[in-house]
Amino acid sequence: MRHEERRPTAAIDQIVVPIDLSSAATKSRRPEITLHQLRVFWTVAHAETLTKAAKQLGLAQPSLSQQLSKLESISGARLFDRRSNQLKLTDAGARLMPKVEAVLRSMGEFEDSLNEQAGGARATIRLAGVNSILGVILPAAMQRFHATFPDVDFDIHEQAPADVLELLNTRRVNIGLVAASSITQASDGFQRIPIVDDPYVLVVPERLDLSKSKPTNRDLRARDRAILNQVIQFVFGSPHAKQTANWFGEMLPDHRVIARCRSFEVAIRLVRAELGVCLAPTLSAVVGAGALDGVKLYRVDLPPRQIVALLPSQYRRLEPYAAFLDALREAGEGFKMPPLLDTPPFLRKADKA
Repeated sequence: MRHEERRPTAAIDQIVVPIDLSSAATKSRRPEITLHQLRVFWTVAHAETLTKAAKQLGLAQPSLSQQLSKLESISGARLFDRRSNQLKLTDAGARLMPKVEAVLRSMGEFEDSLNEQAGGARATIRLAGVNSILGVILPAAMQRFHATFPDVDFDIHEQAPADVLELLNTRRVNIGLVAASSITQASDGFQRIPIVDDPYVLVVPERLDLSKSKPTNRDLRARDRAILNQVIQFVFGSPHAKQTANWFGEMLPDHRVIARCRSFEVAIRLVRAELGVCLAPTLSAVVGAGALDGVKLYRVDLPPRQIVALLPSQYRRLEPYAAFLDALREAGEGFKMPPLLDTPPFLRKADKA
Protein backbone atom coordinates (compact mmCIF):
# COMPACT_ATOMS: atom_id res chain seq x y z
CA MET A 1 0.00 0.00 0.00
CA ARG A 2 1.51 3.32 -1.04
CA HIS A 3 1.04 6.62 0.78
CA GLU A 4 2.46 8.78 -1.98
CA GLU A 5 0.51 8.98 -5.17
CA ARG A 6 2.50 7.34 -7.90
CA ARG A 7 1.27 8.23 -11.34
CA PRO A 8 3.03 7.41 -14.61
CA THR A 9 1.52 10.62 -15.99
CA ALA A 10 2.64 12.97 -13.19
CA ALA A 11 4.47 15.19 -15.67
CA ILE A 12 1.19 15.72 -17.50
CA ASP A 13 0.11 17.97 -14.62
CA GLN A 14 2.43 20.59 -16.03
CA ILE A 15 0.81 20.50 -19.48
CA VAL A 16 -0.45 23.87 -20.62
CA VAL A 17 -4.21 23.85 -21.09
CA PRO A 18 -5.77 25.98 -23.86
CA ILE A 19 -8.94 27.17 -22.18
CA ASP A 20 -10.70 30.43 -23.00
CA LEU A 21 -11.24 32.30 -19.74
CA SER A 22 -12.11 35.75 -21.01
CA SER A 23 -13.47 37.72 -23.88
CA ALA A 24 -11.64 38.23 -27.17
CA ALA A 25 -10.57 41.65 -25.93
CA THR A 26 -7.64 40.19 -24.02
CA LYS A 27 -5.55 38.27 -26.51
CA SER A 28 -2.23 39.67 -25.30
CA ARG A 29 0.45 37.33 -24.04
CA ARG A 30 -0.02 36.13 -20.45
CA PRO A 31 0.99 33.21 -18.25
CA GLU A 32 -0.67 29.97 -19.28
CA ILE A 33 -2.80 27.62 -17.22
CA THR A 34 -1.55 24.20 -16.18
CA LEU A 35 -3.58 21.06 -15.63
CA HIS A 36 -2.40 21.09 -12.01
CA GLN A 37 -4.05 24.46 -11.45
CA LEU A 38 -7.34 23.15 -12.85
CA ARG A 39 -7.23 20.12 -10.53
CA VAL A 40 -6.61 22.47 -7.61
CA PHE A 41 -9.54 24.65 -8.68
CA TRP A 42 -11.91 21.65 -8.97
CA THR A 43 -10.88 20.12 -5.65
CA VAL A 44 -11.21 23.36 -3.69
CA ALA A 45 -14.64 24.00 -5.22
CA HIS A 46 -15.85 20.58 -4.04
CA ALA A 47 -14.13 20.40 -0.64
CA GLU A 48 -15.72 21.62 2.57
CA THR A 49 -12.60 23.53 3.66
CA LEU A 50 -9.21 24.60 2.33
CA THR A 51 -7.59 22.27 4.84
CA LYS A 52 -9.49 19.30 3.45
CA ALA A 53 -8.68 20.25 -0.15
CA ALA A 54 -4.99 20.60 0.67
CA LYS A 55 -4.98 17.15 2.28
CA GLN A 56 -6.68 15.54 -0.72
CA LEU A 57 -4.22 17.12 -3.13
CA GLY A 58 -1.17 16.40 -0.98
CA LEU A 59 -0.25 20.10 -0.92
CA ALA A 60 0.61 22.53 1.83
CA GLN A 61 -2.17 25.08 2.25
CA PRO A 62 0.04 28.06 1.27
CA SER A 63 0.97 26.26 -1.96
CA LEU A 64 -2.69 25.57 -2.70
CA SER A 65 -3.59 29.23 -2.14
CA GLN A 66 -0.73 30.26 -4.40
CA GLN A 67 -2.01 28.06 -7.24
CA LEU A 68 -5.49 29.56 -6.89
CA SER A 69 -4.09 33.08 -6.91
CA LYS A 70 -2.16 32.32 -10.11
CA LEU A 71 -5.29 30.97 -11.77
CA GLU A 72 -7.30 34.04 -10.76
CA SER A 73 -4.53 36.31 -12.00
CA ILE A 74 -4.47 34.57 -15.37
CA SER A 75 -8.24 34.58 -15.71
CA GLY A 76 -8.55 38.21 -14.70
CA ALA A 77 -11.49 37.42 -12.42
CA ARG A 78 -12.07 36.48 -8.80
CA LEU A 79 -13.09 32.82 -8.80
CA PHE A 80 -13.81 32.35 -5.09
CA ASP A 81 -15.30 34.36 -2.25
CA ARG A 82 -13.07 33.77 0.76
CA ARG A 83 -14.77 33.11 4.10
CA SER A 84 -12.43 32.05 6.88
CA ASN A 85 -11.13 28.59 5.94
CA GLN A 86 -13.81 28.13 3.26
CA LEU A 87 -14.00 29.25 -0.35
CA LYS A 88 -17.25 29.62 -2.30
CA LEU A 89 -17.40 29.91 -6.08
CA THR A 90 -18.20 33.32 -7.49
CA ASP A 91 -20.38 33.66 -10.59
CA ALA A 92 -17.19 33.71 -12.68
CA GLY A 93 -15.96 30.55 -10.95
CA ALA A 94 -19.30 28.81 -11.51
CA ARG A 95 -19.15 29.66 -15.23
CA LEU A 96 -15.63 28.28 -15.43
CA MET A 97 -16.43 24.97 -13.68
CA PRO A 98 -18.05 23.12 -16.66
CA LYS A 99 -15.05 24.00 -18.84
CA VAL A 100 -12.63 22.76 -16.20
CA GLU A 101 -14.53 19.49 -15.79
CA ALA A 102 -14.52 18.98 -19.58
CA VAL A 103 -10.74 19.46 -19.67
CA LEU A 104 -10.18 17.03 -16.77
CA ARG A 105 -12.38 14.41 -18.41
CA SER A 106 -10.62 14.81 -21.75
CA MET A 107 -7.24 14.60 -20.10
CA GLY A 108 -8.23 11.41 -18.31
CA GLU A 109 -9.35 9.87 -21.60
CA PHE A 110 -6.07 10.95 -23.19
CA GLU A 111 -4.07 9.26 -20.42
CA ASP A 112 -6.16 6.11 -20.85
CA SER A 113 -5.54 6.05 -24.59
CA LEU A 114 -1.79 6.30 -24.00
CA ASN A 115 -1.96 3.34 -21.65
CA GLU A 116 -4.06 1.35 -24.13
CA GLN A 117 -1.62 2.02 -26.97
CA ALA A 118 1.18 0.83 -24.72
CA GLY A 119 -0.47 -2.58 -24.58
CA GLY A 120 -2.35 -2.00 -21.32
CA ALA A 121 0.86 -1.91 -19.31
CA ARG A 122 0.35 0.20 -16.21
CA ALA A 123 2.47 0.06 -13.09
CA THR A 124 -0.13 1.19 -10.55
CA ILE A 125 -3.87 0.79 -9.98
CA ARG A 126 -5.08 3.70 -7.88
CA LEU A 127 -8.22 3.08 -5.85
CA ALA A 128 -10.14 4.57 -2.94
CA GLY A 129 -12.81 3.05 -0.75
CA VAL A 130 -14.46 2.58 2.61
CA ASN A 131 -12.56 0.81 5.36
CA SER A 132 -14.64 -2.37 5.55
CA ILE A 133 -14.32 -3.31 1.88
CA LEU A 134 -10.62 -2.40 1.77
CA GLY A 135 -9.87 -4.50 4.82
CA VAL A 136 -11.96 -7.59 4.00
CA ILE A 137 -12.65 -8.03 0.26
CA LEU A 138 -9.65 -6.21 -1.24
CA PRO A 139 -6.90 -8.55 0.09
CA ALA A 140 -8.55 -11.62 -1.47
CA ALA A 141 -9.09 -9.74 -4.74
CA MET A 142 -5.45 -8.66 -4.88
CA GLN A 143 -4.29 -12.26 -4.36
CA ARG A 144 -6.42 -13.43 -7.29
CA PHE A 145 -5.35 -10.50 -9.46
CA HIS A 146 -1.60 -10.92 -8.84
CA ALA A 147 -1.77 -14.48 -10.13
CA THR A 148 -2.24 -12.92 -13.60
CA PHE A 149 -0.64 -9.47 -13.18
CA PRO A 150 2.20 -9.95 -10.66
CA ASP A 151 3.99 -6.72 -11.64
CA VAL A 152 1.07 -4.33 -11.05
CA ASP A 153 1.06 -2.53 -7.70
CA PHE A 154 -1.61 -0.50 -5.89
CA ASP A 155 -2.02 3.00 -4.49
CA ILE A 156 -4.83 2.67 -1.91
CA HIS A 157 -6.76 5.52 -0.25
CA GLU A 158 -9.10 4.89 2.68
CA GLN A 159 -11.81 7.55 2.30
CA ALA A 160 -15.44 8.40 3.00
CA PRO A 161 -17.80 8.01 -0.01
CA ALA A 162 -17.92 11.73 -0.83
CA ASP A 163 -14.13 11.88 -0.85
CA VAL A 164 -13.99 8.79 -3.08
CA LEU A 165 -16.13 10.63 -5.65
CA GLU A 166 -13.87 13.68 -5.50
CA LEU A 167 -10.79 11.55 -6.09
CA LEU A 168 -12.50 9.86 -9.05
CA ASN A 169 -13.60 13.16 -10.56
CA THR A 170 -10.13 14.64 -10.35
CA ARG A 171 -8.61 11.44 -11.78
CA ARG A 172 -6.46 10.85 -8.72
CA VAL A 173 -7.87 7.33 -8.50
CA ASN A 174 -9.17 4.94 -11.15
CA ILE A 175 -11.62 2.89 -9.07
CA GLY A 176 -13.82 3.66 -6.06
CA LEU A 177 -15.32 1.10 -3.66
CA VAL A 178 -18.37 2.41 -1.81
CA ALA A 179 -21.86 1.48 -0.66
CA ALA A 180 -24.36 2.20 -3.44
CA SER A 181 -26.72 3.81 -0.90
CA SER A 182 -24.06 6.35 0.11
CA ILE A 183 -24.14 8.14 -3.25
CA THR A 184 -27.07 9.37 -5.30
CA GLN A 185 -27.74 8.06 -8.79
CA ALA A 186 -27.23 11.55 -10.21
CA SER A 187 -24.09 12.40 -8.21
CA ASP A 188 -21.64 10.58 -10.43
CA GLY A 189 -21.11 9.71 -14.06
CA PHE A 190 -19.38 6.42 -13.38
CA GLN A 191 -20.22 2.83 -14.16
CA ARG A 192 -21.25 0.71 -11.16
CA ILE A 193 -20.10 -2.88 -10.78
CA PRO A 194 -21.79 -4.82 -7.90
CA ILE A 195 -19.21 -6.50 -5.65
CA VAL A 196 -20.97 -7.89 -2.56
CA ASP A 197 -24.15 -7.52 -0.51
CA ASP A 198 -23.34 -6.67 3.09
CA PRO A 199 -26.18 -7.49 5.56
CA TYR A 200 -26.89 -5.19 8.49
CA VAL A 201 -26.68 -6.62 12.01
CA LEU A 202 -27.40 -5.47 15.53
CA VAL A 203 -24.02 -5.35 17.27
CA VAL A 204 -24.20 -5.90 21.05
CA PRO A 205 -21.60 -6.54 23.78
CA GLU A 206 -20.59 -10.19 24.05
CA ARG A 207 -22.07 -10.53 27.54
CA LEU A 208 -25.51 -9.53 26.29
CA ASP A 209 -27.48 -12.69 25.37
CA LEU A 210 -30.66 -11.82 23.48
CA SER A 211 -31.35 -15.26 22.00
CA LYS A 212 -33.82 -16.34 24.67
CA SER A 213 -35.42 -13.04 25.50
CA LYS A 214 -39.18 -12.73 25.25
CA PRO A 215 -40.90 -10.46 22.71
CA THR A 216 -41.12 -7.68 25.29
CA ASN A 217 -37.43 -8.08 26.38
CA ARG A 218 -38.65 -7.38 29.93
CA ASP A 219 -37.09 -10.62 31.13
CA LEU A 220 -33.59 -9.14 30.67
CA ARG A 221 -31.72 -7.99 33.73
CA ALA A 222 -31.97 -4.27 34.42
CA ARG A 223 -28.32 -3.66 33.50
CA ASP A 224 -28.62 -5.57 30.23
CA ARG A 225 -31.83 -3.81 29.32
CA ALA A 226 -30.14 -0.46 30.00
CA ILE A 227 -27.27 -1.33 27.61
CA LEU A 228 -29.75 -2.50 24.98
CA ASN A 229 -31.54 0.86 25.07
CA GLN A 230 -28.35 2.91 24.73
CA VAL A 231 -27.81 3.45 21.02
CA ILE A 232 -24.57 4.39 19.30
CA GLN A 233 -25.62 5.87 16.00
CA PHE A 234 -23.64 6.05 12.77
CA VAL A 235 -24.25 9.43 11.17
CA PHE A 236 -23.50 9.68 7.47
CA GLY A 237 -26.09 10.87 4.99
CA SER A 238 -29.76 11.46 5.71
CA PRO A 239 -31.15 8.24 4.11
CA HIS A 240 -29.11 5.97 6.40
CA ALA A 241 -29.70 8.12 9.49
CA LYS A 242 -33.46 8.16 8.85
CA GLN A 243 -33.58 4.39 8.26
CA THR A 244 -31.65 3.72 11.46
CA ALA A 245 -33.77 6.12 13.52
CA ASN A 246 -36.97 4.53 12.21
CA TRP A 247 -35.73 1.02 13.00
CA PHE A 248 -34.75 1.84 16.58
CA GLY A 249 -37.96 3.80 17.06
CA GLU A 250 -40.01 0.76 16.08
CA MET A 251 -37.93 -1.98 17.71
CA LEU A 252 -36.62 -0.24 20.83
CA PRO A 253 -39.05 2.59 21.57
CA ASP A 254 -37.40 3.28 24.96
CA HIS A 255 -33.91 3.82 23.51
CA ARG A 256 -31.83 6.96 23.69
CA VAL A 257 -28.86 7.93 21.51
CA ILE A 258 -25.75 8.23 23.66
CA ALA A 259 -23.19 8.82 20.88
CA ARG A 260 -23.02 9.66 17.17
CA CYS A 261 -20.09 8.42 15.08
CA ARG A 262 -18.78 8.99 11.56
CA SER A 263 -17.42 5.46 11.22
CA PHE A 264 -18.91 2.05 11.87
CA GLU A 265 -15.58 0.86 13.27
CA VAL A 266 -15.65 3.49 16.03
CA ALA A 267 -19.29 2.66 16.85
CA ILE A 268 -18.47 -1.04 17.17
CA ARG A 269 -15.55 -0.35 19.49
CA LEU A 270 -17.86 1.61 21.76
CA VAL A 271 -20.16 -1.42 21.78
CA ARG A 272 -17.23 -3.66 22.78
CA ALA A 273 -16.75 -1.36 25.77
CA GLU A 274 -20.35 -2.18 26.79
CA LEU A 275 -21.54 1.39 26.29
CA GLY A 276 -24.53 0.39 24.17
CA VAL A 277 -25.55 -1.24 20.88
CA CYS A 278 -25.43 -0.20 17.23
CA LEU A 279 -26.63 -1.16 13.76
CA ALA A 280 -23.77 -1.85 11.36
CA PRO A 281 -23.03 -3.73 8.13
CA THR A 282 -21.45 -7.12 8.82
CA LEU A 283 -18.19 -6.39 6.98
CA SER A 284 -17.40 -3.54 9.37
CA ALA A 285 -17.42 -6.06 12.26
CA VAL A 286 -15.17 -8.62 10.54
CA VAL A 287 -11.51 -9.44 11.14
CA GLY A 288 -10.13 -12.09 8.83
CA ALA A 289 -12.85 -14.72 8.43
CA GLY A 290 -14.66 -14.08 11.72
CA ALA A 291 -16.38 -11.42 13.77
CA LEU A 292 -14.50 -9.13 16.12
CA ASP A 293 -13.95 -10.45 19.63
CA GLY A 294 -16.11 -8.92 22.33
CA VAL A 295 -19.34 -8.51 20.33
CA LYS A 296 -22.28 -10.56 19.10
CA LEU A 297 -23.95 -10.04 15.73
CA TYR A 298 -27.72 -10.53 15.46
CA ARG A 299 -29.59 -10.58 12.18
CA VAL A 300 -32.07 -7.75 11.61
CA ASP A 301 -34.82 -7.11 9.08
CA LEU A 302 -33.12 -4.40 7.02
CA PRO A 303 -32.01 -4.36 3.35
CA PRO A 304 -28.29 -5.17 2.95
CA ARG A 305 -25.71 -2.58 2.01
CA GLN A 306 -24.62 -3.17 -1.59
CA ILE A 307 -20.92 -2.54 -2.18
CA VAL A 308 -20.12 -1.40 -5.73
CA ALA A 309 -17.03 -0.48 -7.71
CA LEU A 310 -17.24 2.95 -9.39
CA LEU A 311 -15.09 3.62 -12.44
CA PRO A 312 -15.06 5.51 -15.74
CA SER A 313 -16.74 3.27 -18.33
CA GLN A 314 -13.64 2.95 -20.51
CA TYR A 315 -11.80 1.12 -17.72
CA ARG A 316 -14.30 -1.73 -17.75
CA ARG A 317 -12.63 -3.37 -20.74
CA LEU A 318 -9.12 -1.96 -20.34
CA GLU A 319 -6.47 -4.16 -18.79
CA PRO A 320 -5.36 -4.51 -16.08
CA TYR A 321 -8.52 -2.86 -14.68
CA ALA A 322 -10.89 -5.38 -16.23
CA ALA A 323 -9.00 -8.26 -14.63
CA PHE A 324 -8.94 -6.50 -11.27
CA LEU A 325 -12.70 -5.85 -11.39
CA ASP A 326 -13.27 -9.53 -12.15
CA ALA A 327 -11.07 -10.40 -9.18
CA LEU A 328 -13.11 -8.07 -6.95
CA ARG A 329 -16.37 -9.68 -8.00
CA GLU A 330 -14.98 -13.18 -7.49
CA ALA A 331 -13.70 -12.21 -4.04
CA GLY A 332 -17.11 -10.76 -3.17
CA GLU A 333 -18.97 -13.83 -4.39
CA GLY A 334 -16.56 -16.16 -2.59
CA PHE A 335 -16.51 -14.34 0.74
CA LYS A 336 -18.25 -16.21 3.55
CA MET A 337 -19.90 -13.98 6.09
CA PRO A 338 -19.20 -14.91 9.72
CA PRO A 339 -21.95 -16.84 11.52
CA LEU A 340 -24.78 -14.50 12.47
CA LEU A 341 -27.12 -15.12 15.39
CA ASP A 342 -30.85 -15.41 14.73
CA THR A 343 -32.98 -12.33 15.17
CA PRO A 344 -34.03 -12.06 18.85
CA PRO A 345 -37.79 -12.53 19.43
CA PHE A 346 -38.39 -8.92 20.45
CA LEU A 347 -36.80 -7.71 17.18
CA ARG A 348 -39.01 -9.82 14.92
CA LYS A 349 -41.71 -7.70 13.35
CA ALA A 350 -44.17 -10.59 13.27
CA ASP A 351 -43.65 -11.28 16.98
CA LYS A 352 -43.99 -7.59 17.83
CA ALA A 353 -47.23 -7.42 15.86
